[in-house]
Amino acid sequence: MMETVEQLVSFQHVHVQLNGGAPWGFTLKGGLEHGEPLIITKIEEGGKAAQCKKLRVGDELVNINGSALYGSRQEALILIKGSYRVLKIVVRRYADIHIC
Repeated sequence: MMETVEQLVSFQHVHVQLNGGAPWGFTLKGGLEHGEPLIITKIEEGGKAAQCKKLRVGDELVNINGSALYGSRQEALILIKGSYRVLKIVVRRYADIHIC
């Protein structure tokens, strides 16, 4: 008899507001252009993203200033660059749950 391990993936949405203007202090990787989700890969030490203490490396960017993202890195960069004093983002954070 084989044992099976089912994996359920749960996630939460984290809402973040960064104030004061660019640079915002995080780096994005991936996007539709690369066949990957849009992921935060770096948070600059001492930067605005680090100071808010809400963002983590590995978070997936899903919304910028109220605009839902469809995975395009180019689209995300345009929205981020268009943010003058305030950047409101929503990230999806995954937590793996293993059931044996």
